[in-house]
Amino acid sequence: MQPDRRRKPRVLVVDDKHSNHLAFAAVLEDECELSFASSGADAIKLLETGQPVDVVLMDVHMPDMDGFETVKRIKQKDTLREIPIIFVTAVYQDDPFVKKGYAVGGIDYFSKPFDPEILRLKVAAYAAFRIKAQLLREREIHIKESEEMLRVGRKLSSILDSLPVGILIADLDGRICQTTETVARILNQKEPVNADSYGEMLGWWDSAGQMIKEPGGPLGRALAGEYSHGRPLLIQCLDGNVKTVLVSASPLRGLEGKMVGAVVLICDLTEAKQMEASLAQRVTNLISLGVELEETVARQ
Repeated sequence: MQPDRRRKPRVLVVDDKHSNHLAFAAVLEDECELSFASSGADAIKLLETGQPVDVVLMDVHMPDMDGFETVKRIKQKDTLREIPIIFVTAVYQDDPFVKKGYAVGGIDYFSKPFDPEILRLKVAAYAAFRIKAQLLREREIHIKESEEMLRVGRKLSSILDSLPVGILIADLDGRICQTTETVARILNQKEPVNADSYGEMLGWWDSAGQMIKEPGGPLGRALAGEYSHGRPLLIQCLDGNVKTVLVSASPLRGLEGKMVGAVVLICDLTEAKQMEASLAQRVTNLISLGVELEETVARQ
């Protein structure tokens, strides 16, 4: 899922005085999603839970662990060091403390009383940079996952292409990205179509948002890390005919074991029954031929 650049900035206020929490809320609650911590230790604990935070407003003067030490510890953690932190203090306003704030990793330093409008503007600016960086990082990850999925999918397709089953490769969002020629034959495709149309036709997507329609269905289960085998699915083919296919789906993993999508196999149940009937008829014919030969030999 891509981060939403239109969402409100998420701001963590770290201050040991409840009255200051109320003051920040009065200034920022309309534009931001706020969370609060009353000590440096509480702030670190909250950030380590993975709660998303775009900007931290850090008081300097707090008991047990002051703001400088808190920020120093936050910046030592790989998953947290990129969060922008703004110091806000009414006590440590002299130049040496301001320099120390920047030295430990703060991105800005406010003295109380502060101009509410300037604080709002700066929080919005720093949050915007943070959200944009997240978007770029998520996009890069998505591109790498898509490339890995297609590479693994091509290799898998080349292995399975000789089998009388159709193969569809889906990404982590459920979009159909790759199919084999057998899929087109099973679904009676006469003209080229977008691969996404297969997902709509098989009932995996809704018609509006192109999201997985049935979480408990074969594709939805595969994207949740589960397996399903031989599930009958009634579908309407591209030419309007209705048929039953057998569907099996599994998670698709890259070389490092990370899930990059799902692989779906479909088999034409009608075709399989016809093949089975044809084989049974051939066996019957062979048996009949054997009986006829035995009777001919006996008569001679």
